[in-house]
Amino acid sequence: MNDEPTLSEQLADVARELAEAGDVHETLQRLVELAVQTIESCEHAGVSLVVGDHVETPAQSDPVPAAIDRIQVGAGEGPYRDAIRDHEVFATGDLAREERWSRFSAEVVEHTGVRSMLAMRLFADQETMGSLNLYATTVDAFDDDAHSVASIFAAHAAVALRAAQQQQRLEEATESHDVDVIGKAKGLLMAHQEIDEDAAVEQMREMAHALDRDLREVADDIVARRQRP
Repeated sequence: MNDEPTLSEQLADVARELAEAGDVHETLQRLVELAVQTIESCEHAGVSLVVGDHVETPAQSDPVPAAIDRIQVGAGEGPYRDAIRDHEVFATGDLAREERWSRFSAEVVEHTGVRSMLAMRLFADQETMGSLNLYATTVDAFDDDAHSVASIFAAHAAVALRAAQQQQRLEEATESHDVDVIGKAKGLLMAHQEIDEDAAVEQMREMAHALDRDLREVADDIVARRQRP
């Protein structure tokens, strides 16, 4: 009896692992690790993200993708740039013969030994977030089956990445709100009791301890009381 997991089981495991990865950085790092483990012939993987008007590469399975990204930046050309800009999939089976990015291709072969590349657009709700970039040192490493698996993998990754980004934005907004409320409460205490900043903060901390509540909740109460007519 064959105990090896089927491809569908592997992809289901990938989806679950990405959904449970955590914050954006952890999700991206797990993504590139799973890409190497799951996609046949893939030896190295990296993720490139659109940040404002430029591209960043926050996760790599190993040093090779980072080296390739530096070459792409220096050359001003390469598959992941095209995948993000043109919203397409870009692949090459032999960089030594690649004419679309001649300068980039020559440097990658010389400095990393990579011959095959596959850049898959990461998107959700038609918004391009970046690309999943796969690399191999063998010629024609990514066949049609590999393209299909990588496409499914990229879709799972995009959904997980979007969820992680939304959660991070929510946490940042909550943190920003907490800081703002605490600052308002501190200012109110300083003004009404004619005390300095340290004394105001210490008073809120004592109230929080006595009431067994966190500092934000105490600050909310102070602001609400002062705002009542």
